[in-house]
Amino acid sequence: MPDFLNSSFACVILGGFLLSCGIEALLIPRPTLRRPLRSWLLHAGAWLFALALLYGMTGRPYFSAVNVLALWLLIVLVSNSKYHSLREPFVCADFEYFSDAVRFPRLYLPFFGIGKTIVLALAFIAYLACGLYFEATASDALSTAAVALASASLLLLIGALKPLRPSYDASLDLRRWGLAASLWTYFCAARRKVSIDALHSPFATDAQAIRPPCDTALPDLVSVQSESFFDIRTLWPGIREQVLSQYDVLRGEARAHGRLQVAAWGANTVRTEFAFLTGIAGDRLGVHRFNPYRHLARLGLPSIAAEMKRRGYRTVCIHPYAGSFYGRDRVLPALGFDEFIDVRSFNEEQKAGPFIGDCAVADKIIELLDDSARTQPLYIHAVTMENHGPLHLEQVDAAELPNWFDRPLLDGMRDLAPYLRHLSNADRMLGKLREYLLVSPTSTGLCFFGDHVPILPDVYAALGAPDGDTDYFIWSNQTPSSSLPRPLGVEQLAKTFVEQMSNSHTPVKKASRAQTATHD
Repeated sequence: MPDFLNSSFACVILGGFLLSCGIEALLIPRPTLRRPLRSWLLHAGAWLFALALLYGMTGRPYFSAVNVLALWLLIVLVSNSKYHSLREPFVCADFEYFSDAVRFPRLYLPFFGIGKTIVLALAFIAYLACGLYFEATASDALSTAAVALASASLLLLIGALKPLRPSYDASLDLRRWGLAASLWTYFCAARRKVSIDALHSPFATDAQAIRPPCDTALPDLVSVQSESFFDIRTLWPGIREQVLSQYDVLRGEARAHGRLQVAAWGANTVRTEFAFLTGIAGDRLGVHRFNPYRHLARLGLPSIAAEMKRRGYRTVCIHPYAGSFYGRDRVLPALGFDEFIDVRSFNEEQKAGPFIGDCAVADKIIELLDDSARTQPLYIHAVTMENHGPLHLEQVDAAELPNWFDRPLLDGMRDLAPYLRHLSNADRMLGKLREYLLVSPTSTGLCFFGDHVPILPDVYAALGAPDGDTDYFIWSNQTPSSSLPRPLGVEQLAKTFVEQMSNSHTPVKKASRAQTATHD
């Protein structure tokens, strides 16, 4: 190996490593330089491994270094965008979202910045063309790359000899270890075997305690996980009370209601979804708390759906989006659902904005409940989609604003209008369900809750950010009742729902439309 190439490649290695540290310093929150030595070894080993691998493929040291640094910069920029919107930095599970951004670009690219994406893509293409054209290929790149790969593997091995102890607070681990070490640690943790018994799902341990007598009729059960729902009227008095008029009626008649501590902020619906269905809190999941559907949920965990199925229910999940998103088409059957209804069961006319509307989901629920040919009680879990962002891409005509506001909007509150338009449709969905259930001859329970607060950074800058909790209620179409607010964690909600409805197993008397009107 020529001495010139040795010294040249060594300079690329050292200079690139220093630049990678400089790029890492752009992170929010910023990692400390005073971190454990093994964190630096993992950073250096990851840098050298990626550089050597690409150098062995291209034979161009500078071209390879710039490509690795460009990828590193992209991860840092994505992490900062995520932190701005979701209060959480990039974690290992987020690599999956790069392919999702290609499959479902509307859900991801607007938060990163469409203009920024286009500029970076064009700049990278131009760089690839120039780099491959102007830099000559080294004659002994393979042997040099092999030595570098061996050195990188040794650094990674030494750095991993005494594993770091993650807190799974992504911001804390990033600050104290740096990006490379936190990604490496989370990657290794995700591949460790999980003990299902150690997760302590209430549907595994307390199933008999919440099972009603076998000689009684079982009520139908409906749970609705509403996209980005929370009672935003508490954030600003200029929002009209009637935006959530049906919600107020149902909450006033509910057997239980209150604030709901959820497992996500702004996005990551599946964290709340998993916690509700399984009754397992996020702090028991370790690294799987970031995306429990990627590995953990596919193991076939105890869940409300599996428990209802054991009781004789037919279990159905409705989500009006692509079934492959988050792997729900594989995960939900593993969690005990007999049927998964995705966007293919809806049509374009049922959209309210870019996604299938909440009222269309209500119609689908009613269609299932109204099936006279069914021979089993139903448990239906619906995950709505209408109020999914990015809300800043939607336009609202000024003439519509008085429907939701009784005063002019403040600066920075533009995105609040499309949010309230969709929120009012969620309220209409509740009205449809209540109207149908009040005249239904079958005892039916309805559990309604929000999965997380919406992504509205400009609105929160103007009004102050909410605490991140959403709202829930548990309602029955039997005699309306009232209850004091009771805060719950989302992992407690499904079990509470089943317990509340375990005494509601006798058929209700069919009401007239006139009687229904008196409740409105």
